[in-house]
Amino acid sequence: MSYNIIQRRNISLSAIIIFCLQFSNIAAQDTTMNEKPLKVITTISEYKESVKKDANQKMVNLQKLIPNIVLDLRYASTNNFMQRLMYEDKPACTFMRLPAAKALAQVQKELNKMGYGLKIYDAYRPYAVTKKFWDLVHDDRYVANPAKGSGHNRGIAADLTIIDLKTKQELKMPTGFDNFTDSAHHDFVNLPDEILKNRKLLKETMEKYGFKEFATEWWHYSLPDPEKYDVMDLSFEELKD
Repeated sequence: MSYNIIQRRNISLSAIIIFCLQFSNIAAQDTTMNEKPLKVITTISEYKESVKKDANQKMVNLQKLIPNIVLDLRYASTNNFMQRLMYEDKPACTFMRLPAAKALAQVQKELNKMGYGLKIYDAYRPYAVTKKFWDLVHDDRYVANPAKGSGHNRGIAADLTIIDLKTKQELKMPTGFDNFTDSAHHDFVNLPDEILKNRKLLKETMEKYGFKEFATEWWHYSLPDPEKYDVMDLSFEELKD
C-alpha cells in the first residue's frame, strides 16, 4: 500500500464525532461508580500548597525553560479534530510538571545537535476541557475518560513532533496530529523508510529521557507513574508566573 493511499484512509473527523455521539448512550453504560473519587486541584492555593510539599509538582512554562521550542497549540484554535476552539482563553504558552519539563528540555537539546527541534501540539490540559471532550465524544478510544483524568490533566504528557530548525517544517511522520487510523499506531510499519526513521528518532529520543509512548498515537508521550501527580483544573492564566 502506498503512503498516499494510507494518507487517504484518514477517518472523516465529522463522521467520528457523529458516530460517537450516536452511540454515547451505549458507552455511558460503562459506569465508573465503583472507582475512587478523583482528586482534582481547582484552586491556585491548593496548587501552591502541593508545590510547597513537593517541588516536582511545580508547573513550568515550556517556553521559558526551552526558549527555542515551537508551539502550535491546536486546541487554542479550530485546527483540531473537534473543529472547534477548546481552550477559550487562547493561551500563548503551555506547561508541564517540573520533571517532565526538564526531561523535555533534554530531548530538545539532543535534537538541536542534529539540526532539529520540537513542536508542541498540546501539553497541560485543564480538567474541564477533558470533560468537554468527553461530553462531545463519549468514547475513550478517542478522548480521555474524565473519571480517570489524563496525563495532560496531570501535566506529564505532551503531544508533539520534530521540526527542521532551518526550515521550521515538520519532519514527515506517519499521519497528521489526531489521526484515528491504524497508520498512527507505533506498530504500523507499512510506511516509507524516511517516515519510519523519523518516527523512530522521536520515539528513541523521548524514551531516552524517561517518556513512554502511547501505542495508538505516534505523537503522544507521557512520564510514567501518573499517580504521583494530581489532576488539575486551573486555567493557563492562573499558572503564569
